[in-house]
Amino acid sequence: MSSIDYQHLTFDYQPCAEQSGNAPNAPHPVIVVGAGPVGLASAIDLAQQGVPVIVLDDDCTLSAGSRAICFAKRTLDIFDRLGCGERMVQKGVCWNVGRVFLRDQEVYNFNLLPEAGHHRPAFINLQQYYVEGYLYERARELPNIDIRWKHKVVGLTQQGTPGSPEASVTLTVETPDGNYQTRARYVVAADGSRSPLRKLIGVDSHGRTFKDRFLIADVKMTADFPTERWFWFDPPFHPNQSVLLHRQPDNVWRIDFQLGWDADPALEKTPERVIPRVQALLGPDAKFTLEWVSVYTFSCLRMDDFRHGQVLFAGDSAHGVSPFGARGANSGVQDAENLVWKLALVLAGQAPDTLLDTYAREREFAADENIRNSTRSTDFITPKSPVSRVFRDAVLTLARDHAFARQLVNSGRLSVPAVLSESTLNTPERDTFAGRMQPGAACVDAPLVRHGQDGWLLPRLGGRFVALVFGAPASLDAASLAALDALANDSVPVMPVFVTPDAEAVRDAHDEPHSVWHDAQGLAAQRYDAAPGTVYLVRPDQHVCARWRSVDAAAIASGRERALGRTAPDVAPTQCAA
Repeated sequence: MSSIDYQHLTFDYQPCAEQSGNAPNAPHPVIVVGAGPVGLASAIDLAQQGVPVIVLDDDCTLSAGSRAICFAKRTLDIFDRLGCGERMVQKGVCWNVGRVFLRDQEVYNFNLLPEAGHHRPAFINLQQYYVEGYLYERARELPNIDIRWKHKVVGLTQQGTPGSPEASVTLTVETPDGNYQTRARYVVAADGSRSPLRKLIGVDSHGRTFKDRFLIADVKMTADFPTERWFWFDPPFHPNQSVLLHRQPDNVWRIDFQLGWDADPALEKTPERVIPRVQALLGPDAKFTLEWVSVYTFSCLRMDDFRHGQVLFAGDSAHGVSPFGARGANSGVQDAENLVWKLALVLAGQAPDTLLDTYAREREFAADENIRNSTRSTDFITPKSPVSRVFRDAVLTLARDHAFARQLVNSGRLSVPAVLSESTLNTPERDTFAGRMQPGAACVDAPLVRHGQDGWLLPRLGGRFVALVFGAPASLDAASLAALDALANDSVPVMPVFVTPDAEAVRDAHDEPHSVWHDAQGLAAQRYDAAPGTVYLVRPDQHVCARWRSVDAAAIASGRERALGRTAPDVAPTQCAA
C-alpha cells in the first residue's frame, strides 16, 4: 500500500517569472491548463519530446474521491510510454472478466482479453487520485515541466492569424499575489467538464442530458467477491433499478446504485440513506466504512470543434459521456496522445500547422463513437418507457440461453480505441490484408525475445515514426536496407524495427545497429497478418498509418509525408469512420 495520502496532498503556490517581470518576451511553446490526468499526460508527453511546457491549475490538490477508476489496456499502453504504466498496474486491480445478472441469476459472463500474449490486462481499477499522483510524480522528474498551482486562468485573447508563426494566445492568470499575463504559441485546454476556457472563448458543448440519478458509494471492507465487474439489472436488494460493483485497491469497493430522476441528491448522500442500501447488497452483518459518496447525473455531449485557433481542447473540456463503459478518462488520455506528437512536430517546424486540424477531426470522430456507445448503454440500463423496459427484460431473459441475445445486452460497452480508418493521414491500401491492424488502428502488443531477454512489441513503437519490418535485415537487398537506414537519419526519422521468426537471424544481428527481435511465438506476425517482407508504418502515437507487403523506402517516405500532413490527400477529407 502506498504511504502517500494522495487525496489530501496539497501543493504550495509559487510566484513565477512573469509576476516579477523577468519572463522572456517570446511566447512559451505550450501552456496546458488543468493538472488532471489529461493535462498531466499531455505535459509529460510534450516534455519527453523535448518541448518545454507550463501547466496551470486553479487548485492545489489532486482529485478528491476515487472518481474515474477504470483504465483500459490502450490507456495503460500510453502510460507505459509516459514512464508510469508499471507503477499503475502494480497498484491497480487487474481484471478481464465481467458478469451480468438479472435479479439474482447470472445471465452471462464475458472475458475482455481471452487470449494470452498481452503485456497489459484489459482493465485496471485504480482510484483517480493515484493516477494523478503517479502522473504528477513522473512530471516532477522532467526538468522542462513547470507546474503552477493556484494559477487560475481568468482571461484569454488570441493574436495573429491562426496557424501563422506569429499567432499566439495571451492568458490572464489570477494568483494569491494578483493577476499576471503570459503568452503561448498553443494552449491545451484540459480544464474539465466545466471548462473555464471554453466559456472564455464563448463556445459550449451540445448533446443530451439523461434524466436519471446514480449514487456512488466507495466502501472499504474485506469481501470475498472475485476481482470482476458485476452488473445487476433489477436485483432483489435494489428492485427495479441497476447496481454495479467494482473492486479497487486498498480494500475499497465501488458500488453504483441507480436512483431514478426523482431522487433527492442531498438526501441520498447522507449515511442514513447510503448505509441501508449497502447492507441490502452485502448483508445486515457486513462490516464496512464509507470512503466517499456522490450522487450524479450525466450527459453525453461535445463541443462542435475541438480546435479554436491556437487553443486545443482535450478530455472532459471537449466531450462528456456517461460513466458506463469507462469512456471518459480513457478517451481523454487518448486525446492527449493524438495531440502531442502533432504539436511537437508543428513547433519544430517539421509539419504544417494544419496537422493540428487532424487532431480535431480524428478525436471528434472518437468522441462521437464514445457518445454513441455511451448513449446506447444508458438507454438500455435506464429504459424511459414501458415498451423499452419490456424489450430490455426480454433480452436479458433470452440471454441466459441464447448467444444472439447476449449481443443485445448492454450494461456498458467498455472502452476500446477508435479506429480512424478514414483519416486523411492514412495511406490508401494497395495490398490485401486481413485482421484488425488496418491504417487508423492503434497497434496491439505481442511478446518478443532478443538475446535471451523477453520483451514486448509496443515499447519498440511510439514517440517517433517506425517502419515495422517483418523479417531480418539480412533478408533485404543492400539497396533497400541502405534506403531504410537513410530514412532513419532524415529530419523526421523513420526508425526501422525488425521482427523475425528466425532466432538465428536475431543472434547474427547481435552487433548490428538495427533493432532486431525474435517473434518466438509467432503472435506478432499473426496479429499483423504479416508475411516475410511485410512492413507497417507506425505513427508516433502507435497508430498504423500505412502497410505494404514489401519494403519500399520511397513508399514509406511518402506515407510519412502524408502522415505529417505535408502532402494533400488523394480525396477530399471525409469524416472518419470505424
